[in-house]
Amino acid sequence: MLTETLRVLVVGAHPDDCDLKAGGIACKYADRGHDVLFVSMTNGAAGHHELAGRTLVQRRRSEAVASADVAGVEFEQFDIPDGRLQPSLEHRDRLIELVREFRPDLVLTHRPNDYHPDHRYTAQLVRDAAYLVAVPNVCPTTPALDENPVFAYLSDTFDRPYPFSPDVVVDIDDVVERKFEMLDCHESQMYEWLPFVEDDLEDVPDDPDARFEWLRDGGLPHVEALADIADRYRERLVERYGADAETIEYAEAFEASEYGRPLTDEVAERLFPF
Repeated sequence: MLTETLRVLVVGAHPDDCDLKAGGIACKYADRGHDVLFVSMTNGAAGHHELAGRTLVQRRRSEAVASADVAGVEFEQFDIPDGRLQPSLEHRDRLIELVREFRPDLVLTHRPNDYHPDHRYTAQLVRDAAYLVAVPNVCPTTPALDENPVFAYLSDTFDRPYPFSPDVVVDIDDVVERKFEMLDCHESQMYEWLPFVEDDLEDVPDDPDARFEWLRDGGLPHVEALADIADRYRERLVERYGADAETIEYAEAFEASEYGRPLTDEVAERLFPF
């Protein structure tokens, strides 16, 4: 019986970022009746080698909405072109207002150390908003939150200036097929743009079923890396799930930020009820 409805906000830089990093846990929240909102800070206008402009923006939005439907979550998108995101006051205010309107218990986003400027600036905007969402005189037309949510980072493999260090690692084996279905919705990225970037475009099958299996089997480095998280943080999984954790194949990991409400053991148990 659901005793509390959690509200989880995932803020990615691009329309497929939330799916890659938190698609599994989003399915788990939604299946338990909790509310999840995926937000893309940019509109995807640069993410293709052939398409551009509103055609690409509309396609990527349609893909993101279809993916969100698979998970049972909501999706919103800022109309800012890829590669043009700046940690400006205007964008910070928009994000503060969105957070206040959604009133999340938990906010997940990128870490501030990343190869992509959109990822870095998304992280900065979220961190800069973390305290201000509870300050009434900032963006006064949107009621301030009574307290900060918990803010946490999505996993990555960057080591400098410090590596990702998870506070929570969640088994997603029970929903991993849906996560791959979510990624399959992002056709322009998984089967066109990212293979082009990796010089693997000729390896992508034409048949939709074969194409999905290619993706499922780690045809892309971005997707292949998903299978490494459980092994990388096996000790944390064992702490959480006991001996059964030795057989877990897929997991998602999250590191608490110091800028929001503290992620104590009690709070973590409440916010990650898996």
